[in-house]
Amino acid sequence: MIVGTAGHIDHGKTSLVKALTNVDTDRLKEEKARGISIDLGFAYMPVEGAETLGFVDVPGHEKFIHTMLAGASGIDFALLVVAADDGMMPQTHEHLAIIDLLGIEYGVVALTKSDVVPKERLIQLETTIRSELAGTALRDVPIIAVSTVSGQGLAALREVIVGAARQFTRRSAAGGFRLAVDRSFTIHGAGTVVTGTVLSGMVSVDSHVTVSPSGLSARIRSIHAQNRPSEVGRAGDRCALNLVGADISKAAITRGDMVLDSSLYAPTNRIDATLRVLGCERKPIGHWFPVRLHHASTEVGARIVLLDDEPAAPGTRTRVQLVLDRPVAAAVGDRYVIRDTSAQRTIGGGRFVDLRPPGRKRRTAERRAQLDAQELIEPDRAMAALLAVSPFYLDITAFARDRAMAWKDVSALAQATGVVQLSVETSVFAMSLGHWKEFKRDLLDRLATFHADNPDLLGIGIERLRSQLEPRLPLSAFRSALQSLARSGDIGLEGAWVRLAGHEVTMAPADERFWKEIEPLLGGADRFRPPRVRDLAELFAMPESRVRQLLKLGGRMGKVHEIAHDHFFLRGTVAEMVMIAAEVSLATAEGWFTAAQFRDRVENGRKVAIQILDFFDHHSITLRRGDLRRVNRNRLDFFAGPIDGARARNVVFGGETSPVGRPDFKSGRGRETVFGGFDSHSLPPSSTNPGSSR
Repeated sequence: MIVGTAGHIDHGKTSLVKALTNVDTDRLKEEKARGISIDLGFAYMPVEGAETLGFVDVPGHEKFIHTMLAGASGIDFALLVVAADDGMMPQTHEHLAIIDLLGIEYGVVALTKSDVVPKERLIQLETTIRSELAGTALRDVPIIAVSTVSGQGLAALREVIVGAARQFTRRSAAGGFRLAVDRSFTIHGAGTVVTGTVLSGMVSVDSHVTVSPSGLSARIRSIHAQNRPSEVGRAGDRCALNLVGADISKAAITRGDMVLDSSLYAPTNRIDATLRVLGCERKPIGHWFPVRLHHASTEVGARIVLLDDEPAAPGTRTRVQLVLDRPVAAAVGDRYVIRDTSAQRTIGGGRFVDLRPPGRKRRTAERRAQLDAQELIEPDRAMAALLAVSPFYLDITAFARDRAMAWKDVSALAQATGVVQLSVETSVFAMSLGHWKEFKRDLLDRLATFHADNPDLLGIGIERLRSQLEPRLPLSAFRSALQSLARSGDIGLEGAWVRLAGHEVTMAPADERFWKEIEPLLGGADRFRPPRVRDLAELFAMPESRVRQLLKLGGRMGKVHEIAHDHFFLRGTVAEMVMIAAEVSLATAEGWFTAAQFRDRVENGRKVAIQILDFFDHHSITLRRGDLRRVNRNRLDFFAGPIDGARARNVVFGGETSPVGRPDFKSGRGRETVFGGFDSHSLPPSSTNPGSSR
């Protein structure tokens, strides 16, 4: 259990901690000289029958509230200190508000200097404090009169703290490891050491971690947990981590950084959150209002974007989007506090709801439903609720990461709830069973309709089909869904086309006989330089229009592709040339190659080689820069058949293949949700807008 002090300056917080632990937490020369706490102080108290207690002593001066917040975010038990001769003072009220905003429910009030005031004063003060505590999470905590000079009440105070520690339920070590850094220093012979409170998960010696938001990688050489050498650090522990790594140094890691499991690394600069505005605020919070955001041990500038129509009035709760000056590491459900930019007062606080919110269309009914689901704390309820609202699918890999959950826990949760999972590279998307059945039925119905309207076409383009379906899955997830349906025998995949499993395109008998004569001439050893339409017309003594008509039909059926005017290549040959281009690209510096290098591999003339590459350029198979080209590896499957296991292991696929130029292509551009950027609800209001400044 971590005990944190709170209270006004010079009310005896540091002296009280020293009386309880025999540790003077004022370690800085300036603190000794001025007689006040300036930075966070730390002490430990062994407890028989329980784990060692950690104490975080915070400054009480109004100028150091930001430092107090850096220490308060990780505490479990509040030691609110009130001097009997002064009573409740400005920083006492502010510290109490912060404790309440951070959701700290356990604590005790210590009335220090109780030996210098009459008993009546103590009774009166206790009544006043009870009134102040009434509306907070600490409303029922004990109030004990103490004196660090005479020792009065110290035994009773220690007994309350120790009793709470024995009953305290240690935070669950499930989930991903996160430690909020509050100190970084160097120890001779050891190197860089960072200290902080473990917010979630567990870590062990020799684990590899990432420092966020910088992204530095490190290995943990050794651990001290609760001031003792340990092999592990768990949620709730005060830990010191000895970090080693190529770029790890005292200067590279500062207060406010987060040391975390590498799978959780995804800093964000835009967060949707709940917000409770303190009742003591003088005016409502307007749109684009500037604040200082305090979360864990970090402090960052931010702007408030209102998600409701009205300004956030004092004493009310609302939802807002926090647009940060720089990225931070966070998790859904984390608490935060906001203060004004002049650092004179605390304004409010709340919980983080969504770490990846859109920058536009924040106030739609769809978005409100998503936030209602995201706000649920229990992962199983949140997942079920998210799958029940638009867009009716969920990236459960991101869901686990943003909630600092271990993947095995989310995977088990998904299996237990019976959702359909679509694996794509490093992510897993999920749909409820009901929506998956509707999606599958709609997909098959649309394919049947397309085949009825276009009996001479092999199938519908992948992107065109995706744009017609709801939910509109990301392309990578949609491909995974198609592959699943192909494995189950419901559909067939032919490169960029999708067809029903039983659909076949056939030619008329005369066309079929003619095709069987032409097809061998397009393949074989001369497949990279097949005859043109005029050559075939001369060979078979037929009109060029008749040959062209047949090859165009073959193109619609997916048998051939027209690389240049009247120059058709078999589909398999085009796929082979794509792989040859990929091999040429891999064999050159930075992947750029010339037309001559490609020509030499296909043993073709320069003109035809350039025509082939121009065709690839048109379909984004290659990317051109002057006379050089480089293969776009995200499009290598464009002309291929279904991806088999061996090919998937050897070729990196991805991106959004789009059959531009195909006869069945219809653009869905502009219909996707746009993330990032600003709109009328995120731009700073004009100076003439009421409530825009305070």
